Amino acid sequence: MASIVLKDLVKNYGKVEVLHKVTGQFEDGEFIVIVGPSGCGKSTLLRMVAGLETVSGGEIYIGDKLVNDLEPADRDIAMVFQNYALYPHMSVRENMAYGLKIRKLSKVEINKRVDEAADILEIKDYLDRKPRQLSGGQRQRVAMGRAIVRDPQVFLFDEPLSNLDAKLRVQMRLEIRKLQRRLGVTSIYVTHDQVEAMTLGDRLMVLNGGYVEQFGTPIDLYDRPASVFVAGFIGSPAMNFLKAKTIGGNVELSNGTRLKTNTKLDLDLTLGIRPEHLVADPNGVIELETEMFEQLGATTLVHGRLAGSGEQLVASMPGHVAQEPGSIMKFGANADALHMFDAASGKRLEQ
Repeated sequence: MASIVLKDLVKNYGKVEVLHKVTGQFEDGEFIVIVGPSGCGKSTLLRMVAGLETVSGGEIYIGDKLVNDLEPADRDIAMVFQNYALYPHMSVRENMAYGLKIRKLSKVEINKRVDEAADILEIKDYLDRKPRQLSGGQRQRVAMGRAIVRDPQVFLFDEPLSNLDAKLRVQMRLEIRKLQRRLGVTSIYVTHDQVEAMTLGDRLMVLNGGYVEQFGTPIDLYDRPASVFVAGFIGSPAMNFLKAKTIGGNVELSNGTRLKTNTKLDLDLTLGIRPEHLVADPNGVIELETEMFEQLGATTLVHGRLAGSGEQLVASMPGHVAQEPGSIMKFGANADALHMFDAASGKRLEQ
């Protein structure tokens, strides 16, 4: 097992810089999730750690060793790809054993490792099958088994669940987390799915346009997002954003509604309120002109616009809510549930 240190990592393609001084320290045995929208640089960063992309600037350490110029085979890492990358003409056993054969391990040792991994992943009954005879979830287990048998210092996962259906993704997500905890191997997992990121990671690194927006625990990112981008990306449904300004310690929305806060700021800002923090209240000052009710079973999402301003607003309410679209609903929000961001930079403001 090993820690991983990234120091001011830069990646250029010609004159185009796609990663901008990415820095972070991943502790031994930690499960780190790199999350962000498509094209933000997360897979490129993972491939740089793996040695599949050259480093344009900065340093990568695995353990105490600088690995910038090491070949992938010399980094003691194992990678699980999005498309499984299994050899179609080989059996499951042969796929899992192939890397060990290349390393010239004994047949006894290879069989022992393959059998142990197959037990852990519950695929022992499939060892003689070819990949085409397996389901997507089973193929993903084989790809993970191939990584496990190598007994590496680091696991790298590149969106390994994106080809699976929704139910199987939830199941495999749980199994990957249990497996990582059982093995205690430092892991980096790339995904664009913020729910996947929140449920899997000990800490999350949020990338946006090649920059690190925030690096912290899932709860840190949810409770204290560092920017409008993080606030809008982490949490489902996404946070509401409203134009506002501070007046006399309170926040005034664009329609003139005032919300009580403890702020000492005096400026224009973007106010963030999570849908689940809007509380239905007949005396509430936030008036929502409803447009649609989205019934999700345990909760109902109320979609509409802030009365008097037309800004979009979503509220999450427990249970079933049955009203006609076009009705007015009133909500309140506690001062500690309000998030304030600089209107120009989008960065978090401390109250």
